[in-house]
Amino acid sequence: MNFALIFFLLVVLTSIAWIADKLIFLPRRQRAANAVMYTFDQQQEKLEKLFISENATRERARLCEETLRRPWWLEYSASFFPVLLVAFLLRSFIVEPFKIPSGSMLPTLLVGDFILVNKYNYGIRLPIIDKKITPGRDPQRGDVVVFRYPPQESIAYIKRVIGLPGDIVSYQDKRLMINGKMVPKTPISDYLDNSPISLGQTPKYVKQYLEALGHKRHALLNDPAIPPFLIETDDYPYRKNCFYNSHGMICKVPPGHYFVMGDNRDNSADSRYWGFVPNRNLIGRAFCIWLNFSSLKRIGFFE
Repeated sequence: MNFALIFFLLVVLTSIAWIADKLIFLPRRQRAANAVMYTFDQQQEKLEKLFISENATRERARLCEETLRRPWWLEYSASFFPVLLVAFLLRSFIVEPFKIPSGSMLPTLLVGDFILVNKYNYGIRLPIIDKKITPGRDPQRGDVVVFRYPPQESIAYIKRVIGLPGDIVSYQDKRLMINGKMVPKTPISDYLDNSPISLGQTPKYVKQYLEALGHKRHALLNDPAIPPFLIETDDYPYRKNCFYNSHGMICKVPPGHYFVMGDNRDNSADSRYWGFVPNRNLIGRAFCIWLNFSSLKRIGFFE
């Protein structure tokens, strides 16, 4: 379902009603109200009521209000237009809300987190046709990005940018290297993973590390019980840029693409399995948790 297209059509339909009301229906109602007021005043003169009583004044106002009142179908459609227009502009060009559906970004993002995504950092794109109209900045290593899932672009995914165009990304034996340099990873206290509860499993402690990507530091999870080799990888574009073995994989990121991974390294379907994210698929940079029904403490900014 193309929500942006549906949203756009609602804005167009309500704008037509709003414009039609301003240019056609309102002038008609005003002419009708003037006629009603004229008839009412003529009747008052015939009754020789030179002094209009309070009741007559109220009756005159009531008749005017009823004549000017919009029909119900126009009242709803035209009234919603300004609200829908503002919401559409905010969602298309400023920020867009998303809900986290899985645990692939643990411990940074939990299932059920409602997040905000910056839509202009990487360049503003026209909705529906997805044409970039401002350059913006390029994604940086460590950015948490929302993008259209390359194998099925109607689905939005969220991951962390690991490799930039031209980078050589190596993930061997659960150690990340970029362009031949080891990415620093410091052990911190174990993380209690409660996410499997809904699947009928018990919570478990997982090894947690602090990783430094560029100027950003973030927590990640690595489960030593899960082997490092990858199985059932897709036949994706630029698949020849990657080499797989029993220790993991090595990839060279093609121009105009990005290599992304989840912070929950052993439980994330990401670039290791389905390939690179084209720049044109980027939706924006995730930066804020604005709601989580399970914990109000979750509200705040993140990296």
